[in-house]
Amino acid sequence: QLQLVESGGGLVQPGGSLRLSCVASGFTFDYYAIGWFRQAPGKEREGVSCISSSGGRTNYADSVKGRFTISRDNAKNTVYLQINSLKPEDTAIYYCAAVAGHLVWSRGALRPSTYDYWGQGTQVTVSS
Repeated sequence: QLQLVESGGGLVQPGGSLRLSCVASGFTFDYYAIGWFRQAPGKEREGVSCISSSGGRTNYADSVKGRFTISRDNAKNTVYLQINSLKPEDTAIYYCAAVAGHLVWSRGALRPSTYDYWGQGTQVTVSS
């Protein structure tokens, strides 16, 4: 059974950093592109970053460029999201999601509707 499990969230002060992890199981990991999304209270889910199945191509939302870095280790079935210079507006539940690699770019890499499988999320709270 395909499963995605996020971890690494927490409470951090503005300007701080976190590294989120998304561990996958139950499928051929290096066949799938992985996206990171976030959803703040009362707001729609938004895409923040995506990485191709091989790791050779990435994409970022304008709001996070220069602060977020996505990477993957296919040997560990894990995708990471390094978040630096955190701002209060980054507060949200962060989700990872998977889609077959050949579909991600044609469907739209940062569209939630592109993805077929989702994790349960990890809370990130940025507050002093």
